[in-house]
Amino acid sequence: MELFIKGHPFVYETQNVVRIFFPNDKIEVKETGYPVTGEFVTTEVFSDSGSAVIYNEVYLFGKTLNDKIIIPSVKTDDKLVEANIALSLYDMLSALTGYTPPWGIQTGIRPVKLARKYIKSVGPQKTIEHFENDLQVRPDKAELAVEVGLNEEEIISRSGEKSCSVYISIPFCPTRCDYCSFVSHDIAGAKKLIPEYINTLKKEIGAVSGIIKNLGLKTETIYFGGGTPTSLSASQLDDVLSETAADFDVPSLMEFTVEAGRPDTINYEKMKILKNYGVGRISVNPQTFSDEIRRNIGRRHTTAQFYSAYEDAVKAGFDDINIDLIAGLPGDTVENFSDGVKKAVELGSANITVHTLALKRASELVTDKKERTVSKLTDEMINNSQKLLRENGYIPYYMYKQSKSVGNLENVGWSKPGEEGCYNIYMMDETHSVLSAGAGAVTRLKSFRPEKIERIYNFKYPFEYISRQDILEERKKKITEFYRDNF
Repeated sequence: MELFIKGHPFVYETQNVVRIFFPNDKIEVKETGYPVTGEFVTTEVFSDSGSAVIYNEVYLFGKTLNDKIIIPSVKTDDKLVEANIALSLYDMLSALTGYTPPWGIQTGIRPVKLARKYIKSVGPQKTIEHFENDLQVRPDKAELAVEVGLNEEEIISRSGEKSCSVYISIPFCPTRCDYCSFVSHDIAGAKKLIPEYINTLKKEIGAVSGIIKNLGLKTETIYFGGGTPTSLSASQLDDVLSETAADFDVPSLMEFTVEAGRPDTINYEKMKILKNYGVGRISVNPQTFSDEIRRNIGRRHTTAQFYSAYEDAVKAGFDDINIDLIAGLPGDTVENFSDGVKKAVELGSANITVHTLALKRASELVTDKKERTVSKLTDEMINNSQKLLRENGYIPYYMYKQSKSVGNLENVGWSKPGEEGCYNIYMMDETHSVLSAGAGAVTRLKSFRPEKIERIYNFKYPFEYISRQDILEERKKKITEFYRDNF
C-alpha cells in the first residue's frame, strides 16, 4: 500500500488511520511522485485565500473515492486539518472495505488516558460524545473508555510526583508461543547464560535501588515480567527475590507482582518462595481452556496443568491471582470462549484479563473474507465476556490497544472491586516513572511541570545485556540528570 502525503506534517496520524484497515501491510509513505500502479491513498493540503484545502483520494479494489474539504481561516498545519484528514480517510476506507472499526480514528494504545483528559475538562458524558462524534468510536467502546477512566482515578490519586515503580525483566520462557510479540527466549537454549544473567540482573537491581534512594523517590509497585519469571528454577527465583527484598522495603509497597504466567513453570515450591518474599499478586494464564486450541498456538501445557498450578498458588497463600484469556485464537468459537470466561469466574479469581489476539503473520484483516469473519466473531467474544464479567461483579479497571489486534479490538483488565492491579494502571496511564532492570527492559521517566516523558532502553538480548553493562551504567546516569533538570 502506497501512502502519498503532500503539503502537511501529519504523517504519523495519517499512516495510523490507514493501518487500522491494513494492519499487516507495509505502508510506504511517499512525499513526492504520483501513484502508478497498485492500491494507494493520497492526501494533500494547500492554502487558498487564507483557507486550508484538503484533497484526499483512495484507490482500492478497482474503485476510487475522493474528498475535498475547505476549512476557512486556518493554516495547513492546524490540528483541525489533521482531524479532518483522518475523518475523511476513515469514511472512504470504511466505504470501500465494508469495515467499520470499533474505535474509529482513535489509533493510540491508550484510549483511557485520552478519556481521562477529557473527563477532567468536560465531564464523563461530554467525553463519551466527543469519542462518538469526533473520533467515530462505537458507543459501547466510548462508554467503556470513560468507565475505565473513572475506575482508575482512585489508584492514580495515590501516586505523587516522587512516586515510581520498578520493572524487573526475566526474558525466558519454556517455549515461544506463536502469537507472542514480547522479548523472550527459550530457556533451554539460554540455559548456560542464566547464572551470569542472574548475577548481572542482581547488580542492576541494586543499582536501581540506589538511584531511587539517592533521589528520594518512593517505590509504589514492583513488577516481575518477561518472558515468564517462573521459568527460573526455585533456587534461581530465590536468588533474585532475595536481592530484591534486600534492596527494597517490600512491606511498604502498594503492590508486588510476579507474572508467573505459564502453568507448566509453576509448582508449590516456587509459589511458596514468592509468598515468603512478600509477593502478593501473580498471574496463572491458561489463555484458553481448550487443549486443542492451545496446541494450535504453540503453547504446550494442558488445562489440567493450569488447574494444578492454580491450586498450588492458592495452597501457597495467594488470593490475588490474575487469569489471562485471549479472544480470537485460531479455531476458537464464541461459545467456547464464553465457556472459558465462565470457568475463570467459577474459580473466583480476583482478576481476569481479556486480551484480543494480536496478529503477527501476514493475514489481511479487511480484504480477506475469512479474516472479516474472525473479526466479527472476536468482537462477539469480547462483548459476551464483558457481559459475563459484569454480571459476576467484576469491573473494568485498565485497558490498552495493540496496533495489530484482530478487529482493532482492545485488551481489558477486569477485577473484583478493590483488587485492581496498580502497576497495570500506572503503566498504561503513564502515571509516574518506571525504573527497569534486565534484558529488554525500558526505563520510563516522567516529570510534571510541564509533563514530559523520556525513555532509557536496556539491551534486548541476554548476552548483549550481560556483556555491555558499562554502557548501561552510563545510560542509567541519565535518570539522575533527568530528575535534576526537571524537578
